[in-house]
Amino acid sequence: MTRSTSNPASRLITQGGYEADRVMALSDALSRRAVLAAPAVLALTAGPAAHAETAHASLGGSTTLVAYFTRSGNTRVIAGTIHRALGTDLFEIRPAQSYPEDYEATVEQARGERDRGDEPSLAERVPNVGSYETVFLGFPIWGETAPPVIRSFLSAHDLQGTTLRPFITHGGYGLGNSLSVLASHAPGARIEPPFVMEADQERRTLNQVRGWLGEIERP
Repeated sequence: MTRSTSNPASRLITQGGYEADRVMALSDALSRRAVLAAPAVLALTAGPAAHAETAHASLGGSTTLVAYFTRSGNTRVIAGTIHRALGTDLFEIRPAQSYPEDYEATVEQARGERDRGDEPSLAERVPNVGSYETVFLGFPIWGETAPPVIRSFLSAHDLQGTTLRPFITHGGYGLGNSLSVLASHAPGARIEPPFVMEADQERRTLNQVRGWLGEIERP
């Protein structure tokens, strides 16, 4: 995959979209320093206009929704940045049955779901999703595709006529067939070019720890 050097904001917003000052705010917020900051520092906070807030959603009447799925927190950081910069509604996509805490167990479960074509049940759905003109959809790449729960989300929500703006993180292997998944599961949506970012901290940490342990003399 050819790595783009264009401004991240320009890949998230097309001409005629948002006001110039919001474009600049998003550009600044999506700088590498902001995106790589600890998720705790960029904790999600709902704007003052939010009417309905839970631990996983802030829905307050905006015509733009940021919906995201995350495991390690990288995608949550980007989602929170977009939410605050553009004053959007926010929704965390969660399966009804949480994935295992253990990274490798999650990888194995997700691989089986992918191979079987499973669409796991959702913990919640977005009410009145048809009221949104634009949906920013964020997720990591799992097994060279979109996570199974993203297929579930798209199948459960009618995005006919909605502008869909993906933002995707991956561990170094690119987008896989994730864009094909979006096209097949949201056929009525206008899918814009995605914002794509490499973010493989969890896998890299696991490999580094294993390498370190391999150097230790064992009794």
